[in-house]
Parts: sequence; structure tokens; C-alpha cells
Amino acid sequence: MTTISMRLLTGLMFISVFCACDSQKQEIAATPEHILLKDFKPRSVFNIPVTHIEKSKFRAIDMHTHGRYARTPEEVDLWVRVMDETGVEKAIVLTQAHGAAFDSIVSIYSGHPDRFDLWCGFDYTGYNKPGYGPEAVRELERCHANGAKGVGELGDKGRGLYYCKPEAWGMHPDDPRLDLLFDKCAELKMPINLHAGDDIWMYEPKDIHNDGLMSGWTFGIDSTQKEGMGRFIDRRGMIGILENTLRRHPENTIIACHFGNLTYDLERLAGLLETFPNLYVDNSAKYAETATIPRYASSFYRRFQDRIVYGTDWVPTASMNRIAFRILETQDEHFYAMDYFDLPLSIGYHWPMYGLGLEEDILRKVYRDNALKILTLQ
Repeated sequence: MTTISMRLLTGLMFISVFCACDSQKQEIAATPEHILLKDFKPRSVFNIPVTHIEKSKFRAIDMHTHGRYARTPEEVDLWVRVMDETGVEKAIVLTQAHGAAFDSIVSIYSGHPDRFDLWCGFDYTGYNKPGYGPEAVRELERCHANGAKGVGELGDKGRGLYYCKPEAWGMHPDDPRLDLLFDKCAELKMPINLHAGDDIWMYEPKDIHNDGLMSGWTFGIDSTQKEGMGRFIDRRGMIGILENTLRRHPENTIIACHFGNLTYDLERLAGLLETFPNLYVDNSAKYAETATIPRYASSFYRRFQDRIVYGTDWVPTASMNRIAFRILETQDEHFYAMDYFDLPLSIGYHWPMYGLGLEEDILRKVYRDNALKILTLQ
């Protein structure tokens, strides 16, 4: 055998062994012991009814969106097109901005004044110095004069208010330093969207028992002490802060977004709604968490049908709206978000979902009537 033939044979043997090893690795990777949770994308095989909903049952008002999804007038035009396709009449854009940043957003959305309401943020500049408050109130008044219809999303996950820049580490929504701002919101009839804490999966140990592990891993709460950020407030403490805020500011209309991050304990949320008549909740970004418990969740909607508003918190696409409509309107069973789009498991949509089958009078309230009640207070 020639040297060339030997080399060719050796090469073919190497390729054969390599392919065999690679095939073996693929077989191993496909076994339950080696499939990675992040790669698990199940699809329902049940031959059961599937309801396709193109538009919401009633013209919807999306009470929870963000300007980061549309940064140019052209992107805003595309958003309006999606709204028209899916039956969304208006979107509330929680800009979390003030000053020049808010003014820039006003300019970007100026082409569609009837389709978007812009809400501003609080200015926390100097919050940790004596005399904080009056200047922040003046900026709030200026934003209101420039079109701000409300305030939000104010965000505190345990270390203080940080969604609006600069951050206010260690200052929580029930802090007396914010009294002037809350009072001015009440005077100007500006509702406040408030994010307090997070859902339980973010706090639970990241182990085999956490059924929201992918969400918990991605959005898990870091409770370690961090210099300059003050004392960390845990989940239970943040619920207390939300309650304190509602008690301290009864004249304000407050929307606790994402079901108050209490989808795991709707009875606790029910207690807040029964105690504080100024409280509303939006259902944004909590469709998976409620569609996994459809009978209990639908009974909650019926019980508090006058206090829940529709929201997404999602990238504005037709598919995003339509899966929300399917959950709220139908009695479809065992379907996945991946039927609509390749949504990462990390944001919670790894559970199979079930339609809530809400009645028309409840849908009308959730989609628009409750929102109109809040917005006409302005």
C-alpha cells in the first residue's frame, strides 16, 4: 500500500471515529439525563380545540408598556400598526423618565397623540440630602405640563427606588421624603404605577424544587449586602412597604403592576384590594403565572373585576397580544407560548397554560372600562 493510500485510509478512519463519537455525543445529549432545562421547548400533542383570536373582544387599553420598545417615530408607527391589527386602542407608555429624557420621548411619540399616553418618573436627585422634595415636585409639574398623564413605573425590588435615574437606593415608596411628590400627583390627578418586590420564584432557592426556576434564575433577587445600597428588604417586607404606601397615600390612585407580584398568593392581594379602595392592579407579564391556575385565577378576576386593568409589558408584536387574548377569552387547554413565538423560557413561559374563559362583561372591564375610569380621573 502506498504512503498516500495509507494516509487516505488513516484519514477516513479518523473521520469515521470522529463521526461515531459525535453521533454518540448527540445521542447522549438527547437523553433525559443530559437535556438542558434551558433547551427544553415542549409542544402540546393533544388533539383538542385551538382558538385563534386576531383581535381582543373589546377595544383594549394597554396600561403597561415601555418606551424602550420604540425609540424612533418609525418604530412608533410600526407599533400603531400592531395595535390596529390586534384591537388595541391606546397604550400607556411608562417612560420612567424626567427632564430632557422625558422631553425626547414626547417628541418621538408626538405623531400619535391619541394612541399613547406618556407617564413620567420621579426625579430623585439629592434624595439623600436635606431639603429634598420641592425641586422634584417642580420637575413633576413641568413634565405634567409637557404631557405626562401619570407616573411610573416606580420600581423597588428591595434596595430602594431605582427604575428612574438617578437611583434612590435605600428610599422606598412609603418614605416620608416622597410625600410632597405623592401629594402633587393627587392634586394633578396623576395615577402612579408601582412595582414592589417580585414573585416568589425569584426569592426561592435555585434548586430542583423551584418550579419557576428559569424565571428565578434570570430575575433572581440578590439579597447580599451591597455598599451604598442600604439594607435589603425581603419579599415579605416589600409587601409591607406596598401596604404602608397605600395606607399613607389614600388620595392617590395606585396601580400595583404585575398583580402586585403576588400571583403566588392571590388571597394576600385580595386582602389589599379589599382594604384599600385606591388600589388597582395590572395583569402585565403575569399571564403564564395565572394561566397555570385557571380556575382559581378566573375566580379572582370575577371577584375583583372592577379593579384589574389590562397590560402587557412586552415587546409590541401581534403574537404577544394574541396569546394574552387567548388566555383571557378562551377555555383552551394545555398550550405553550412557544406556539406563538420563540420566547425564552427564562421569563416564565415554560409552564403549560390554560384559558381563563372570562365572561364578556368582565373582559370589557379589564380591557378598557377600568382603564377609562382611571384615565378620566386625570
